[in-house]
Amino acid sequence: MDILLVASAFNSLTQRAYAELTDHGHRVDVVLASHGVDPVRAAVRELRPELVIAPMLRTALPEDVWRDRTCLIVHPGPPGDRGPSSLDWAIADGAAEWGVTVLQAEAAMDAGPVWAAEPFPVPPVGKSDLYRNEASDAAVTAVLTAVRRYAEGSFKPRPQTDDSIDVVWRDAFRQERRRVDWDRDDTETVLRKLRGADSQPGVLDELLGREVFLHGGHAEDRLRGRPGELLARRAGAVCRATRDGAVWIPELRPRRNSGDPAPFRRPAASVVAAWEPSLGLPEAPVPLNLPPDRRTWTDIRYRQRGDVGFLGFSFPGGAMSTDQCHRLLAAYRHALSHPTRVLVLGGDRDFFSNGIHLNVIEAAPNPAEESWANLNAMDDLVEAVLHTTDRLVVAALAGNAAAGGAMFALAADEVWCRTGVVLNPHYRRMGLYGSEFWTYTLPRRVGADHADRLTTQALPVSAASAERLGLVDRLVPAAPGGFPAEVERLAAALAADPGLDGRIAHKTVTRLADERERPLAAYREAELARMHALFFDPRAPYHALRSEFVRKTPSGTPRPLDPPTGDVR
Repeated sequence: MDILLVASAFNSLTQRAYAELTDHGHRVDVVLASHGVDPVRAAVRELRPELVIAPMLRTALPEDVWRDRTCLIVHPGPPGDRGPSSLDWAIADGAAEWGVTVLQAEAAMDAGPVWAAEPFPVPPVGKSDLYRNEASDAAVTAVLTAVRRYAEGSFKPRPQTDDSIDVVWRDAFRQERRRVDWDRDDTETVLRKLRGADSQPGVLDELLGREVFLHGGHAEDRLRGRPGELLARRAGAVCRATRDGAVWIPELRPRRNSGDPAPFRRPAASVVAAWEPSLGLPEAPVPLNLPPDRRTWTDIRYRQRGDVGFLGFSFPGGAMSTDQCHRLLAAYRHALSHPTRVLVLGGDRDFFSNGIHLNVIEAAPNPAEESWANLNAMDDLVEAVLHTTDRLVVAALAGNAAAGGAMFALAADEVWCRTGVVLNPHYRRMGLYGSEFWTYTLPRRVGADHADRLTTQALPVSAASAERLGLVDRLVPAAPGGFPAEVERLAAALAADPGLDGRIAHKTVTRLADERERPLAAYREAELARMHALFFDPRAPYHALRSEFVRKTPSGTPRPLDPPTGDVR
């Protein structure tokens, strides 16, 4: 079937819908509604799709489009739910279960007949995490069901006038509802507000006399202070007291009128330090082997179960700054100091890694120098994994990976991937050639032709396609909440495999043979030469693309992130 996706941005759900519909044999094209109604009309007129699907749409489809052909809207709420802030209300109301509805476009918002609906659980996580995982799983299931029903031709969508559907309109969830009252709100209330706005739009607050948006929130079990007081810093985050406890806030986004020259999300401690250098927040370190009874936040952890080590990491948005790469490399070396047979890399849920930290780079006094430092720190980390020959290393992808983060995963001996994951193993949409030893690892896994296609077409790859290509060794068909336990079970079985010693020995021989043929240092040198030329050329597209992406300027959306309308098969 010819399907046209109409989306406000080529975000995670749109990418997953594109990849999975393509896997099912459909011809899929994409047009961005953020460019206005004329490109949408033109795409429908020129491509004449059998079906139009809107996975993520902030504006209404043109009436002439939805009257001319069937248009399906993916709404992140159960049947009968209406309004623009569905997930926000689910989190604010403490819903245990929510849903996704695929409905037909009509004049009234979210009021069309229902083609498919799928429920999902609501764990205590941030909205963006929920959207990329439980909600995304439900959305794709519902979309595939709706497409199958449409293709069969006999299904009659259920009108929302059906007595079994309770219609509830929920207004936009505005900042006055999100605002934290530090003197009155208890820790769980603060966390719920922070989680409901973790990525967008953030919680508007005042800090050090300036207006700022708070992004993300995690509980702290020991530190205490006056409500609203900044108590400590850790791994780029700041800890702030509530009336009955404290919370960790990983990122801050200064309001545009705050006087900050970089009004976009950055590690919270760096924003505070720039505003108040004399504040001197104390560092509150915790061990990598954090005791299981602690309820606190840290972005890197290590634990061991028998012959398996687990190096967990979770960075906001999946971006890895120079500092985060350095700390993760130190943690990796710590993990290697423990006598395990298998070492598993990756967090319990959400992003694996998206590579270098563009926001930190954009905020740096010299973005070219910071880009260079960040990339070398990524390369140091990947090189350490490639040089590990005394045990088997597994990259366990609970969530999406892109650019250098995807190549970081390929440095492992095995890549395990949750079935809902989307990979973007390319750099082109940020105007970069790439490093992280991709010219060694990617062709080795998929062959030179596929490596060239993946990096030049720059399109998302589903987990299933990644396995077929050889990017992924094992699919893990688990719900987001069940992924860690399934990985632990599989890793224990791998460590107990009697053939593991032979695999490790073969790995050592192969690495030595590859090194003789062409040293890893040669791959790194060649890749970095290309990247150095891009980083330090002020006319290179990378600088404008990075700035537009980070600052979310209107001209920045189509070029770095979105595929062209038309030939994106």
